[in-house]
Amino acid sequence: MGRVLTLDDVKVDGMTVLLRVDINSPLDPASGAFLDITRIEGILPTITRLIKAKTVLLTHQSRPGKDDFTTTHGHSRELGRLLGRPVKWVEDIHGDAALAAIEELQVGEILMLNNVRMDDEEFTRSNDSFEELTNSRLVVRLAGVADLFVYDAFACGHRNSPSITGFTYVLPCVAGELMRREIDALQGTARNPERPSIAVLGGIKVDDSIAVADNMLRNGSIDAVWATGGVANLFLSIAGHDPGDTSLDFLAAELKGKWLPTVESARRLYEDYSEVIHLPVDVAANVAGNRLDLNVQKLPVDAPILDLGVQSTINLSQAIRAAGTVILNGPAGVFEDNNFAFGTVEMLNACAETDAFVVIGGGHTATLISKKGMTHRMGHVSTGGGACLDFLAGKTLPAVASLEISAQEFGVSILSEIEVGND
Repeated sequence: MGRVLTLDDVKVDGMTVLLRVDINSPLDPASGAFLDITRIEGILPTITRLIKAKTVLLTHQSRPGKDDFTTTHGHSRELGRLLGRPVKWVEDIHGDAALAAIEELQVGEILMLNNVRMDDEEFTRSNDSFEELTNSRLVVRLAGVADLFVYDAFACGHRNSPSITGFTYVLPCVAGELMRREIDALQGTARNPERPSIAVLGGIKVDDSIAVADNMLRNGSIDAVWATGGVANLFLSIAGHDPGDTSLDFLAAELKGKWLPTVESARRLYEDYSEVIHLPVDVAANVAGNRLDLNVQKLPVDAPILDLGVQSTINLSQAIRAAGTVILNGPAGVFEDNNFAFGTVEMLNACAETDAFVVIGGGHTATLISKKGMTHRMGHVSTGGGACLDFLAGKTLPAVASLEISAQEFGVSILSEIEVGND
């Protein structure tokens, strides 16, 4: 990975700063009230760093067609409440009303624009190059009234759109505080982990987990994989312990066209690394609404497998406590059902109690950790499930690539301005 500039590399005093964040939040369907403000709280350190600038916030809420696709007016009010000072809002993105509101900003003031996904180019131009995105409406209009672009939306980092990568060549682009923490934590975990380093991979997005396991085992950044959830069911079938049609058909339906390529990738990985891919020795199936623990030798079972068995949970917890680094993504089972929450709860308890540096890969697991008040006991809880997995799988995130290119394009001029300013 090349160099990425951060707020430490720029002097923002008096600048008009475009700040792209991801404060997409769960909303109550009836009242529209925020059910979780974790992502809004996450951008506060960057907002604080921009206190001497004129800050223009770009963000989104959900996507067209969904019930919670709405304006960002409520987000501006909630951010203002957290900051203890007003956050202006305009029902516009890059039109005349938005430009006028930006021009009126004073140093120290914050303006939030409307939901950027109300601009269809956020979706229709996702396959454009960074150069092509410079002529998008949003970039053309907003670049003309700004001095700096700060990217702090790690959870969107695996996407390509005008508000994420469009400013690469037209404005100096730097990482915000949240983005910097994500990059530092994930890079450190991948490049220089404390040993032994293990990945605990579960959930039903088995294609993502297989990609992470493949990349990290082959480059030597982890020493072992512990499979849970759907990932365990797939590997069990490859290892000769057929989970049963119910469990495998469910995974195949989830992955659709990705199913067969994922099975082949997992098969090759298991052939090469079977000695360090740890599978459950027992599982829990939902038989007529009741939990039934089974040794894997007793498989297949004509019922869905929804959790690790007791002995497998003990084995996993011991491995977590003995590790130097733990990368965890996905629950161990259907934790929403109390009958099948045991594996996930005990796994997270072990993560909270271990001396290892624990990285949580976002998504449902991060939400559960937050609800249980465990976040402060983890080394790093990622704000982006998909972006985190792509990063750990060795894929290039468009947002990171944009920051690297911008650092090359504008870095010398930015740093020279800082030196003059510091004189």
